[in-house]
Amino acid sequence: MRLPRFVRTTTFRLTLLFLALFAGAAAAFLGYIYVATAGEVSRRADAEIVREMNSLEATYRQGGVDGLNTAIIERAAGERPYLYLLMDKAGNRLSGTIPESPIEETERGENWARFTLTDTDADGAEVRRPARGVQERLSGGEILFVGADVGESEAFVVGIARALWGAGALIIILGLAGGILVSRNVARHMLGLTEAVDAVRGGDLRARVRVRGVRDEYDELAEGLNDMLDRLEQSMGGLRHAGDAIAHDLRSPLTRLRARLEAGLIEVENGKGDPTQALEQALVDADNVLATFNAVLAIARLQAAGRIPDPKPFDPGALANDMAELYEAVCEDKGLDFKAELTPRLTVNGAREILAQALANILDNAIKYTPEGGAVMLRVRRRSSGEVEFSVTDTGPGVPEEDRARVVQRFVRLENSRSEPGSGLGLSLVAAVAEAHGGRLELSEGPGAIDGYGPGLRVALVLPRPE
Repeated sequence: MRLPRFVRTTTFRLTLLFLALFAGAAAAFLGYIYVATAGEVSRRADAEIVREMNSLEATYRQGGVDGLNTAIIERAAGERPYLYLLMDKAGNRLSGTIPESPIEETERGENWARFTLTDTDADGAEVRRPARGVQERLSGGEILFVGADVGESEAFVVGIARALWGAGALIIILGLAGGILVSRNVARHMLGLTEAVDAVRGGDLRARVRVRGVRDEYDELAEGLNDMLDRLEQSMGGLRHAGDAIAHDLRSPLTRLRARLEAGLIEVENGKGDPTQALEQALVDADNVLATFNAVLAIARLQAAGRIPDPKPFDPGALANDMAELYEAVCEDKGLDFKAELTPRLTVNGAREILAQALANILDNAIKYTPEGGAVMLRVRRRSSGEVEFSVTDTGPGVPEEDRARVVQRFVRLENSRSEPGSGLGLSLVAAVAEAHGGRLELSEGPGAIDGYGPGLRVALVLPRPE
């Protein structure tokens, strides 16, 4: 038979373990109370019997056996709760409240015994009660027994024992009830998590865990799981989009590559054309395909890592200066005005080589889309917030505001860029680099329309303030 769900939970098992440990500790504590109480009651009864025995021995020493006999008769007639028996040297009864001694041993000095006292109640019914006593042989040879009825004391101890058993049972019942309540509560909360996981495992990436809003550990777990599912859904969507985009964007270059190879082969077989030129063009097309795959791989690695491993501090101005020396010559070849404004002695934490690749992508895009006679500006500065910013501003056609969030996605190319070579991965890689460094990529309008050019584009790679 399958047990209920909450009984099979770890919480219920831990509750049972805690209850077992607590019950064991409680049993030991209650057992100690019982033993200590019973022992104290027994010691007090024995102490009272010893005091009474000592008192009678003192009477014997003063008045002899006659004085002791008189004292026993007087005390037996009173309200003292003791049992008395005085016997001669031969063990014959002289006086007392019981007919015979429950102790057979008469030679040793002091003998204790526990026995059952038979008596009658007010209705004449026979009653048997526990009793305890001590017997001694006096200096003259007579035998004296003193005992006491310990029924009430033992009844008190039995009452305590019953109360302790009841307390133990109450502890176990309340512990089980609390364990069931807690386990059902935990199972109810965990059920939502389990259902979401089962749904995702079944292929539904839109399943989410309900957040109750009480800000406890279950809400933290639910928020973390939902965030993970958001990222997973986004990643899976990105992979599907990337696969579709790769298939779409690489179909043309691969088709051209095959066509050129086939045409080159036919021309060579017919003794026409230049096979070397056909192979060179095929190599160029193959390099473009490989560059696209390398860019996709780089973006995937950055997004999978989440953070740059082992970041190191370096001067962003020095990096930008190296890039400025490289791209100033490229701008001159295209007829562009290039300037750099670099703030010295700044510090950022990150991977210098990866940031250099991202900055190269931004500069490549600016130079590619800025027409002859335009300008490109490279800046490195510290913002008032303490963040460090790389920015490249050009006077090209720019990007409409409604398309700026879209152009950083993979394989997205606007209509005015279709005539230029590229795969639409440049800004995607820059955005991935910024995110891996804990920063962000910002796109805004450039200097505006000037002499029919513009409005331009300003691309800013913002890195967090170094700690």
